[in-house]
Amino acid sequence: MNHTQRIFAAAAGALLSLAVGQAHAAGNIGAGKAVFDRINCASCHGADAKSSIDPSYPQLAGQHADYLAHALKAYRRGQSGAASSANVRKNPIMGAFAVQLSDKDIDDVSAYLSSLPGNLAVRK
Repeated sequence: MNHTQRIFAAAAGALLSLAVGQAHAAGNIGAGKAVFDRINCASCHGADAKSSIDPSYPQLAGQHADYLAHALKAYRRGQSGAASSANVRKNPIMGAFAVQLSDKDIDDVSAYLSSLPGNLAVRK
């Protein structure tokens, strides 16, 4: 490997490390596991976050962190009585859980759930 190739490989490695770190930069996975346990998400979504007690409940493991955070904030807004135009989700059970979460809690639990192996896939 020549000097240019080594520099390119080192730069590519640094960018890859940065990208992987950014994927969970918004939340702390360990703190997210604590939130998952404290709020008792497993009671409906399963201990592995993909074995829900009801087939209509979503699998959370492996879901995109930004989507999970967006959904939890929308449930929180829905519980607060915000107008429908404020991008709300109205579900009394999820709303009751979401209002207990700070923005940091939401970022952490979203990072934790997205780090779990899941069954989610794109169908072609």
